[in-house]
Amino acid sequence: MARDYKIEDYRNFGIMAHIDAGKTTTTERILYYTGKSHKIGEVHDGAATMDWMEQEQERGITITSAATTCFWNGKRLNIIDTPGHVDFTIEVERSLRVLDGAVCCLDANAGVEPQTETVWRQADRYKVPRMVFINKMDKLGADFFNCVKMIEDRLGATPLCVQLPIGSETEFEGVIDLIKMKELVWKGEGLGAEWEERDIRADLADKAAEYREALVETAVEQDEAAMEAYLEGEEPSEELLKSLIRKGCIALAFNPILCGTAFKNKGVQPLLDAVVDFLPNPTEVPAIKGIDFKTEEEVVRRASDDEPTSLLAFKIMNDPFVGSLTFARMYSGHLETGISLLNTVKDKKERIGRMLLMHSNSREDIKECFAGDIVAIAGLKDTTTGDTLCDPMKPVILERMEFPDPVIELAIEPKSKADQEKLGVALQRLAAEDPSFRMKTDEESGQTIIAGMGELHLDILVDRMKREFKVEANVGAPQVAYRESLSQKGLVDYTHKKQSGGSGQFARVKIEFGPGEPGSGFVFESKIVGGNVPKEYIPGVEKGLKSVMDGGLIAGFPVIDVHAMLVDGAYHDVDSSVLAFEIAARAAFREAKSHCAPKLLEPIMKVEVVTPDEYTGGVIGDLNSRRGQIAGQEMRGNATVVNAMVPLANMFGYVNNLRSATQGRAQFTMLFDHYEAVPKAVEQEVIAKSA
Repeated sequence: MARDYKIEDYRNFGIMAHIDAGKTTTTERILYYTGKSHKIGEVHDGAATMDWMEQEQERGITITSAATTCFWNGKRLNIIDTPGHVDFTIEVERSLRVLDGAVCCLDANAGVEPQTETVWRQADRYKVPRMVFINKMDKLGADFFNCVKMIEDRLGATPLCVQLPIGSETEFEGVIDLIKMKELVWKGEGLGAEWEERDIRADLADKAAEYREALVETAVEQDEAAMEAYLEGEEPSEELLKSLIRKGCIALAFNPILCGTAFKNKGVQPLLDAVVDFLPNPTEVPAIKGIDFKTEEEVVRRASDDEPTSLLAFKIMNDPFVGSLTFARMYSGHLETGISLLNTVKDKKERIGRMLLMHSNSREDIKECFAGDIVAIAGLKDTTTGDTLCDPMKPVILERMEFPDPVIELAIEPKSKADQEKLGVALQRLAAEDPSFRMKTDEESGQTIIAGMGELHLDILVDRMKREFKVEANVGAPQVAYRESLSQKGLVDYTHKKQSGGSGQFARVKIEFGPGEPGSGFVFESKIVGGNVPKEYIPGVEKGLKSVMDGGLIAGFPVIDVHAMLVDGAYHDVDSSVLAFEIAARAAFREAKSHCAPKLLEPIMKVEVVTPDEYTGGVIGDLNSRRGQIAGQEMRGNATVVNAMVPLANMFGYVNNLRSATQGRAQFTMLFDHYEAVPKAVEQEVIAKSA
């Protein structure tokens, strides 16, 4: 079956912004005007169609990015609504990865806010063409021109005004279209309010002419012939001007700026026109690169139905009616239900049983999809976020997404036996949906440890466990994962003897313990020559040593980077066994405590803080006070980047401190780098606590 829309008529774009800039409301209006939504949902009364999780409707924030498809002027729009809260940047990152363009919403009063800067930098990293919609023009203190200046100063971007506002605050009534050189004025604020095109009023004519000139001068730089014609006094036609703006927007030369108020239904239709006119279709962005599954050579997949099939899974969601849904972007080829694809990351086949086109949280079954589509596939068994699905005959691994490591962890304990089972199911489901959420079991305490990107992130996950999975649990305070190791070599000679009637036990081991290479874990080797310890008993020695590594020597934390060499031993013909050598090895390791000077290690994090220049001194001083070592600083755009190595133990609560110290304008990322010995005073404190 042929596709309904040519790939050139697709626009895959996201709406991104700081929390409360009106993203979800803007999306709601887009869905209304494109005929997909009969009743408009308002965020502040908890009815928005895009915000479909219970907590989102309560808190009025968007947590998961919902994908939806709608149509405008003969074009097919696939929209992804993204969250604006800093703890959910993983969602934004995932959506930017699979989009071709973006609309960045700004609050006309607040302008460029901290999360706008974060999201803008993420979009820079993925080279996403974007335009800006200055929303809430009816709000008290709305200032279009101040917003444009902030886009230049704070984001280091090149704003290109294609509209100017007519009035602001309660006086806002429409926009001047600088391409048509006409006023668009809305009558009333009701739904689907009509607007009319008028000539520009006299008191705005000079301002409009000034901005029109700047618009044309910037746009003609995209084409030599157009520039020459303009310099010779020829004004570009409306069509040529649109094509030049499109070219520059896609080339990331500038960002078209529009304005309006989504809540009062003004400016949304021209925004949709601009999405169609200026944002790229899937063939206008660079083809996705991948690695050939067999030869490991780089391959390119063009956005075409004739190329081998390849999809990237960018989100897993649990739907109350359909079960597990995998959202995927079709980069190339053509896919029908009933066929099997290869998951090249897991090296497993997946059968495509049911495909859905999603509209927020309602769905439509489809039998096939094509390059450029964003689809939800039900019932995949092994696919997780970031995996590639492709034609088994032409296997490829598409560029993987980068997910930051969690920065905060806490213990969670089910309240009852019934909760214990439900907790296991809940955690596995949540981890499959969200790659920035990790979990493990503390072997000592048996507690489950969960880790995430921030306190709100973990709050929401715990909340979801209660609501969706009905798990009742006690939640502990955040903790650090310490480790132990050895400082010096030492030789331990240990004999295990138990002979009290019947078959006895006997084993003697002589083991040299010492520090191993960083990152080597536990390395065991045997230097036994001759038959002092028969071959069949040697695995018992290794097993015994491994079994006690997790119990620690000084404070009960797992021991890492240890080299153990079995150099000699003795056995008894009757009384020796694998078990006897296992017991001897365990005891020998415990004796190493008095020979090898064990030490406590702590995780050292590589911290990168991106801050406006005026806060740099304070940021560096604060990191030093946290036992941090400053590794260097550099300028990036108009911000300062500070790199440091800081112990994790001193980073709890850092996100809140940084936000308040920089008025929320700085961001940081934190990745585990290595383990390092803790200062003696800290070691004694930790040992005392664990005793």
